[in-house]
Amino acid sequence: MTQASDAGRPAATVVVVRDRPGLAPDILMMERAATMAFAAGALVFPGGAVEEGDWTLAERFAGQLALDDAAARVAAIRETLEESGLGIGLQGLTDAAQPLSLRASLSTGESMGMLLERHGLGLALDELVPFARWHPADAERVQRIYDTRFYLARMPEGQEASADGAEAVRLFWCSAADTIARCDAGEGRIIFPTRRNLERLAGFNSFDELAAHAASTPVEAVRPWIEQRDGRPHLCIPTHLGYPVCSEPIATVSRG
Repeated sequence: MTQASDAGRPAATVVVVRDRPGLAPDILMMERAATMAFAAGALVFPGGAVEEGDWTLAERFAGQLALDDAAARVAAIRETLEESGLGIGLQGLTDAAQPLSLRASLSTGESMGMLLERHGLGLALDELVPFARWHPADAERVQRIYDTRFYLARMPEGQEASADGAEAVRLFWCSAADTIARCDAGEGRIIFPTRRNLERLAGFNSFDELAAHAASTPVEAVRPWIEQRDGRPHLCIPTHLGYPVCSEPIATVSRG
């Protein structure tokens, strides 16, 4: 099974949601290292490219899911564990601290498949809720083309997130609206897809509300295009996919 195609390399990212009674939910945000080839220094959700081993595990755990969807979910679970130490979608954990030791094993080169076998763990792919799918168009002129699936996941009870210090140099919890405000104040940078997704996330008050919204909204590949609006070129996205803001002047767009 190939990992990439001319249409872009498959990738996955996870919006980890932590409910706060009476307040907008926290979203896990990570700052990418300045040395990264893609989105260097940007604030992002945990995630990364689908790897060959993810396809192998997908064949084992897919159930009724399409194989490409299952492989993306496996990648989302693995990347979240590597970057944040959170064990979303892991079945059979002995305690809330175990994901940190699992991450340490991954960092030494042990594969996710070997890790699951050695610890008697499984994958609950249905714990990830499909939210969106983004695929840059040529007009965006991004450095690398990824076909990225976005999933929602609930913050695992009792676990603690921590940056890996390699791909992610720091992490923090913040409401979607407050993260946008921070970046508008010059305290961070978010690329076009992240901003649009944060704007969408900001409209809901809990994980359950977000999951219900996601279940009622089509997941189609968002492929932005350039269009002249009010005499200026704008980067635009479809209006039927749940996004409250569907265009931005090219002059203000931050790319990967």
